[in-house]
Amino acid sequence: MRWLVTGGTGFLGGRLVAALRARGDDVTVLSRSAGAGKDGERIVPWTPTREGPWVDEVARADAVVHLAGAAVADKRWTDERVAELRSSRVVPTALVARAIAASASRPRVFVSASAAGIYGMRKDDDVFTEDGAHGTDVLAEICEAWEAAAEPARAAGVRVVHPRTGLVLGTEGGILARMLPPFRAFVGGPIGDGKQWISWVHIDDAVRAILFAAETDAIAGPFNVTAPHPVTMNDLARELGHVLGRPAVLRVPAAALRVAVGSGLAEAILTGQRAVPRALERAGFAFRFPELRAALENLLPRR
Repeated sequence: MRWLVTGGTGFLGGRLVAALRARGDDVTVLSRSAGAGKDGERIVPWTPTREGPWVDEVARADAVVHLAGAAVADKRWTDERVAELRSSRVVPTALVARAIAASASRPRVFVSASAAGIYGMRKDDDVFTEDGAHGTDVLAEICEAWEAAAEPARAAGVRVVHPRTGLVLGTEGGILARMLPPFRAFVGGPIGDGKQWISWVHIDDAVRAILFAAETDAIAGPFNVTAPHPVTMNDLARELGHVLGRPAVLRVPAAALRVAVGSGLAEAILTGQRAVPRALERAGFAFRFPELRAALENLLPRR
């Protein structure tokens, strides 16, 4: 297959591109810089806020995977930062969707990223499948607008799927990479009261789920990219400590977190969603790492 990928140099996108190249597919990555990628993919320059020569690449693609967007937890959530989080998702998505709709030869599928945050920053134990109610907070609103921006491609008859990704576990980025240094230094522990739900997924399963949805015609619309068994923050800290052979008792107080990262981002970290992958399981997808301990043991093998 011929794939066009945005966000293909990021944490998840890089692993997706490597997986595609490993199986012999043709991959073009839209990036701010041109050249040849390290895994043999072609890199085409683009500006994610306006059309350019990159739109011609859409006509070559069998599948378009759009993963680009500013990282949620890298900076304090000032009003300007929240606006950037929204615009970095909505504007490029609408741009790519319009390019697909206008293309003389359209791709078979448009994989347009979303997140489990669409269910809201929750403090309860409710379980969310893809048809669950959306939240009303800023994170949920951003995700709703993000998905809606893909409408031009859907209206043009292209199958559109939205991977609502949870917290992706990998050692190169995401929540696990942030938690490892304090745990390895014997000062790790849960964040806040530890009761918030973590809808996690092993990075290999996240990549496999995206590919599965792209190649499975029965999947359309949103699908949760989360392992079947979400855990609480307390569970995550305990299992991580067990796998590393480290204590997991030095809790990060909520007040200290708010001082460190600001109240907006702290609220996102101190809450969560208990999302489960109903759509993937119904379509026959099998997780390699449905349980947290096995996932962590794979990512952090004992020396």
